[in-house]
Amino acid sequence: MVPMHNTKYTILSNRGVIEVSGDDRKHFLQGLISNDIKQVSPTHTIYAALLTAQGKYLFDFFVIEINTSIYIDCEQSRASALLKKLALYKLRAKIDLVDRSQDFQIAAVFGKNPHVPFKLQKRTGHAKRISESIVYIDPRLMQAGVRILSPKSNIEKLLNALPISKVNWEDFDAQRISLGLPDGTRDLVPEKSILLESGFEELNGIDWDKGCYMGQELTARTKYRGLVKKRLIPVTFKGKAPTPGTPITVGRKKVGEMRSTVGNTGMALIRVDDITSTPLSAAETIIKPQKPNWVNF
Repeated sequence: MVPMHNTKYTILSNRGVIEVSGDDRKHFLQGLISNDIKQVSPTHTIYAALLTAQGKYLFDFFVIEINTSIYIDCEQSRASALLKKLALYKLRAKIDLVDRSQDFQIAAVFGKNPHVPFKLQKRTGHAKRISESIVYIDPRLMQAGVRILSPKSNIEKLLNALPISKVNWEDFDAQRISLGLPDGTRDLVPEKSILLESGFEELNGIDWDKGCYMGQELTARTKYRGLVKKRLIPVTFKGKAPTPGTPITVGRKKVGEMRSTVGNTGMALIRVDDITSTPLSAAETIIKPQKPNWVNF
């Protein structure tokens, strides 16, 4: 099979999987997450977050339906913490929660027309079953490519049968940053970050019509009162990469903070009023914000 030009894949070994099953699985999640679980079906996935009662970020994840179970594609390093948090709210709900990270793996296919090998419709979130795997277009942005949830025993076989090339995870991470997509706690701070500062509205991670969920009141108030003062956006730089947490300054004034980096790019949380200020510095490094087309401010 002739390889597709500029279409590639990588295994996302930093992702974990939680299975939510039982009669109350959707009702249970609906009262907790920022997006509408009613949108989730075997042919559609969503991106969502779990917040504190005060509306601050705790976890973000993708929600996928397979047969009679919901699967959550989350950070592997925090899968057990997410499982414990969900169990805390279980009460009498008829659900079962299981960490399936040892059984399933996540892969990303990206580059030019990554939906084509899977015959996916060109719309965010579209999903389909291929053998034992689910492939779906990233529900945040078309440009983010395709994600795959598959049994570990099957994923390489599925990918090797396609006309796409395997690349390093860093290649995927560089594209992610260029698009301005947050990567869990590499870019978001639990109990501190705010969804609207982090692009969740534009990235289809919030449903404003679904009704109450944990943290909904503060999220809505932040939107309707225009309280978003900072934004998480990509930056470029030359030389040494600033470490995550490095303050970003204009002169002596702190205007933001560095988050994840790869190569000569990174993510940074910067005050909206100062994004066009020059020069912006992170320690000894001059950084240049790169506003993605999808960001609204």
